[in-house]
Amino acid sequence: MTRRARSRRIAAGWTAAAVCALALAGCSKGAVAGGAGTEVDTAAKPNATVGQKPTPRPVETKPLAKLTGAHINIADGQTVGVGMPISVTFDHAIPAGERAEVERQLKVDADVEGSWSWVKDRDLLEGQRVDFRPRAYWSPGTEVTVRAGSGITRHFTVGRSLVATVDVRTHTMKVVKDGQTRSVPITAGAPGMDTWNGTMVVSDKAPKVFMNSQTVGYGDAYAGYYYYAVHLTTSGTYLHQNPKANTYAGHQNVTHGCVGLATDGTAKKFYDEVIPGDVITVVGSKDTVAVGNGYGDWNADWAQWRAGSALK
Repeated sequence: MTRRARSRRIAAGWTAAAVCALALAGCSKGAVAGGAGTEVDTAAKPNATVGQKPTPRPVETKPLAKLTGAHINIADGQTVGVGMPISVTFDHAIPAGERAEVERQLKVDADVEGSWSWVKDRDLLEGQRVDFRPRAYWSPGTEVTVRAGSGITRHFTVGRSLVATVDVRTHTMKVVKDGQTRSVPITAGAPGMDTWNGTMVVSDKAPKVFMNSQTVGYGDAYAGYYYYAVHLTTSGTYLHQNPKANTYAGHQNVTHGCVGLATDGTAKKFYDEVIPGDVITVVGSKDTVAVGNGYGDWNADWAQWRAGSALK
């Protein structure tokens, strides 16, 4: 059996369901009678012949024309980084008993070993999100096709590899891009406001983002625009330009939990080269980011990830 054929069987068998914004934006919503994930073909009524038992017709599960309220996080034709999971979300929670059937409607065509897993998203209900990720990071250049039922299809490509490791103890970030390594001075969360430990995947980026400390429980500490902002978690972790990094990067952690880069072109250089799906791993800190806080999928080991599928 070829590797591609084997991967198709794994992808079809280890499927899961939930909802994500299409290309990090909203998507249309649909409705299918009879619940999310299945349509039941009712059996024919028995003939009224005396003394003759009707032959029951087996109940069949028909393929859904379109999964109810399903959205995929990757746009058609998009190029993503090596850590990007395929995240499918729904506009309602999928009951536990229907998740296996929903998984069967989700197909990934790629030369990779991978699995779907139901993820408890920070901002969604249990059963509203299911993600697919490979056992290891995607290989650069991989072509992927995703199908949700017969109505939603996405084709995307995995671009060059960029994996950055932030060490809060040494106040540095090691950036490995296509085998080339460089070290960048950073400042991370101050004691008591520690940056999340663990692996985070870039969800999006923006040239400037308004940040307000009241939204994360830090009172009136800050309220203003920060530039070259790379988004890492739903809870509000960014890697961005921070004027304090001009003094403290490489020496001390002084932020409210984000990773700060200097204004001398360091932040802009990283911003310009990063794409959604690139990997940022923080080491030397405290609490590990939750799987459902953004794309924290890589913080589950392979056995844990596979156990999250409804198909056993």
